[in-house]
Amino acid sequence: MTEMRLEQVTRDNVRAACDLRLQADQEHLVAPVSYSLAEAYVVPDIAWPRLIYDGDQLVGFVMAAFDQENEDDLYHAYLWRLNIAADYQRGGYGRFAVAGLCLEALRRGLHKLTVSYHPGEDGPEGFYQRLGFRPTGRMNQGEAVAEMVLAAGDPLLDATS
Repeated sequence: MTEMRLEQVTRDNVRAACDLRLQADQEHLVAPVSYSLAEAYVVPDIAWPRLIYDGDQLVGFVMAAFDQENEDDLYHAYLWRLNIAADYQRGGYGRFAVAGLCLEALRRGLHKLTVSYHPGEDGPEGFYQRLGFRPTGRMNQGEAVAEMVLAAGDPLLDATS
């Protein structure tokens, strides 16, 4: 790892973003970046899409929803998508991206982050639990829901420095 950072999606990097590929056995677990960007386009007031870079290398994509007006608190600060390119998984990029999202939520005055994911052996549950998400017992469109309480000084936030 060199210099990890989150960047906005621009006309200069959108094509590379859409070309990001997961491992083949993960493609059924998360929508492709192009689909995520289409969703972000129709709800720009709540979508927060960012690209994950290590130096000049694009390694992933993360998107959050920040929708405090939604009656369902699931979406007040919600980790909507996380795609780490196949060749860069297990390099700390997912942890870095989630930490950056946590900082953005705290900046907005939000103190809980939620995520939903496909349950099962091939899903990301273990990854999210290692970051501090705890299952709620709730399901959202067939996906398990977990949440994390956010606080300044949390060790996860050290991943951004």
